[in-house]
Amino acid sequence: MTARGHDLALVGISHWFGATQALAEVSMTIAPGELMALLGPSGCGKTTLLQIIAGFLQPTTGEVRLDGNRIEHVPANKRRVGMVFQNYALFPHLSVFENVVYGLRARRASAAAIKDKAAEMLALVKMGSFADRLPRQLSGGQQQRVALARALAIEPGIVLLDEPFSALDKNLRLDMQIEIKGLLKGFAVTSIIVTHDQGEALSMADRIVVLNRGRVEQIGTPEALYDRPSSLFVNQFIGHANFLPGTLTAPDRVRLEAGAEIVLPAVSSIPVGTPVTMSVRPENITLTDTAGAGVLSGTVRLTLPLGAADVIEVVASNGATIKVHRPRSPASKPIPTGTALGLLITDPSGIGLFTGIAGTPGLA
Repeated sequence: MTARGHDLALVGISHWFGATQALAEVSMTIAPGELMALLGPSGCGKTTLLQIIAGFLQPTTGEVRLDGNRIEHVPANKRRVGMVFQNYALFPHLSVFENVVYGLRARRASAAAIKDKAAEMLALVKMGSFADRLPRQLSGGQQQRVALARALAIEPGIVLLDEPFSALDKNLRLDMQIEIKGLLKGFAVTSIIVTHDQGEALSMADRIVVLNRGRVEQIGTPEALYDRPSSLFVNQFIGHANFLPGTLTAPDRVRLEAGAEIVLPAVSSIPVGTPVTMSVRPENITLTDTAGAGVLSGTVRLTLPLGAADVIEVVASNGATIKVHRPRSPASKPIPTGTALGLLITDPSGIGLFTGIAGTPGLA
């Protein structure tokens, strides 16, 4: 299939709603065929940014460039942008076929072109046998595929998806994430998905833009954001982590309030004596009954079975709670509440070290 991707560049995008600034100097580039996720908490500016790209809003300042051409002043209906809305926005009185070709008819395509493109799109999303049905006769997943076919039918320069899976139940959501990602990558179209679901962003995107209060916190691959977050905010928002306060006692050592001294994998540039927060992912902690250097002591508070794994919450000697992710196996045995044990960091290279306290962005 011929590549259909186009490059998109945002340069210094800022937007104000009256006295409230929704976006502040947002810049990024999206490569042809790339699937980018805009991720962040409610109110971070991701939907505003999507509306600016779509043409529903004009930025207060900044440029939107598609294939190098500025489009921030081009009306939405004249941009080569396909949109999949949160509620799919299918026309309830039109058949699947008519929904898919709606954009083509608006562009006055020929009858032959409409017929051929509809057949191509319906085959792409495996909805060819549903062409005559109305949206109310379809499941949520089927409606979503029709909405995507409609967006792709106009051969857009870019496809925008606004929280496309939020209306689906959990099991169907995962299936549709896999299916839609496969369709977008197979169609080779440049895509942006807006979501507040970190798992959705991690599983679908080639790269993720993390937004916080209208500003870009970090842009990177899912692996980079998870393994090497650039701020405490990103570390807290992407995945799960234990945040343990302490003090840097040497360029390569942290004395934790929870009671152990941890040797760092690399020398830190933070001045010795600075209060710091050490981040450790739950899957990077091993339970042990052996005391020793670098081992935190604690008591099991509870175990939360999560199917393929258990999350074990341990209370350290200073009262801090630490979560441990333990994969389940036939040899796994329940750990009774109140059991005393040790916690050992499995991979020191996975430690994150930040100045300040959890909740305050800062990078070591």
